[in-house]
Amino acid sequence: MARVSDAGFPPDPAARDFPPPHVPVREDWLARRVEPVIDPGLPIIDPHHHLWHRPAERYRVDDLLRDLGDGHDVRATVFVQCRSMYRTDGPPELRPLGETEWVEGIARALPPGGPRVAAGIVCMADLTLGDAVRPVLEAHLAAAPTRLRGVRNMTTSHPELTSSFGHIPPHRLLDPRFQEGFAHLAPLGLSYDVWAYHTQLDEVLALARAFPGTAIILDHLGGPLGSGPFQGRREEVFPAWRAGVRALSACPNVTVKLGGAGMHLLGHDFHLADDPPTSGEIAEAMRPHVEALIEAFGADRCMFESNFPVDKGMFGYRTLWNAFKRLAAGAGAGERAALFRGTAARVYRIEDA
Repeated sequence: MARVSDAGFPPDPAARDFPPPHVPVREDWLARRVEPVIDPGLPIIDPHHHLWHRPAERYRVDDLLRDLGDGHDVRATVFVQCRSMYRTDGPPELRPLGETEWVEGIARALPPGGPRVAAGIVCMADLTLGDAVRPVLEAHLAAAPTRLRGVRNMTTSHPELTSSFGHIPPHRLLDPRFQEGFAHLAPLGLSYDVWAYHTQLDEVLALARAFPGTAIILDHLGGPLGSGPFQGRREEVFPAWRAGVRALSACPNVTVKLGGAGMHLLGHDFHLADDPPTSGEIAEAMRPHVEALIEAFGADRCMFESNFPVDKGMFGYRTLWNAFKRLAAGAGAGERAALFRGTAARVYRIEDA
């Protein structure tokens, strides 16, 4: 099977046309902010990052390892699909398998002794194939038999916002064909990462209720929008978002990732300042949403995530995890252990990290 080269880009036409999904990374700007590491001995699993090599940017394993090695005790990571290194021929439904194969190869090649990169892999398999997705899921499991943990499809959709992955049909989570494919996850031991805007949380709730036996991980704070038609409307958005996540918290199969504040979709503009933000500034910006989520779900159903390199356009890795540690400063030892490692270890079945 052919695959795009490291210098290439996946052949999906939408991949050429979508707008930049995040603020560009400026290493020289990030270097202006160097803080001492807070609580350097606290074990961490980073449950959400990407790897790619695209025409205008790269974030390969060596770039990730530099970030992981910047002072915090990151023991393991979870790679989440980002449309990288797809196969360039063969059946379209199997082309995303190239990404799983690529990341599996990276994880196997790393020497022992460092962070366990991609100890868990969340792949792309098109659940709108319905029952026909079963052999696709089995192929991903065969490609990464000890690391594949779940699936993510792009489901962010709003009529006044353009997704970084091109046009996403509305109400995909409620599509009968999607749900037919979704039904195959739990029998194969797979979870589902959902990236949805706050305007779609009712659809996530319906999905969680329809499939109580499937583990669902809500990405990026549950998507409280702060851009496009929601620009400058943070106080108006917050109660609607909070009602949505509180309803979701009643579903025991749902956990949530605390991160994503570096995405311009959420309305932050740290990148516009002369210097990168301090960890205190990041913590205060995230505090209302993080505290509401921990209150609703409990620490044992929440996990901090880097969302790198997407969030790296607004702050560095060391500063971000310092911010998370500031946010958890008032938590008990057990709660801190869950937020930084325990929840991710349980949900993604990562042992010895």
